[in-house]
Amino acid sequence: MDQIDNVSVAKRANVYFDGKCVSHSITLADGTKKSVGVILPARLIFNTGAPEIMELVEGRCKVTLNGAGDAVEYVGGQQFAVPGDSSFQIEVLETLHYVCHFG
Repeated sequence: MDQIDNVSVAKRANVYFDGKCVSHSITLADGTKKSVGVILPARLIFNTGAPEIMELVEGRCKVTLNGAGDAVEYVGGQQFAVPGDSSFQIEVLETLHYVCHFG
């Protein structure tokens, strides 16, 4: 799917890590919340409150989940899950376009 229809979009962007990650929060008609964004090449650590599924639209990265020993490489068209109240390290190798599904 190339687009998400029937959403409300927050006008103000979420900017993290000195602009290396920029996203917009969206809310679907049924109240489901997601974020859509881009992460530039960098090595970053994200903390999670709720469980997340990171859907990779385009790009390439290596991800290490909190407590996992080895990084796993992902590319556009794949996804990975992160438990709530956790964290993950991401090394973006090629600019990453993503949709984060919460809950």
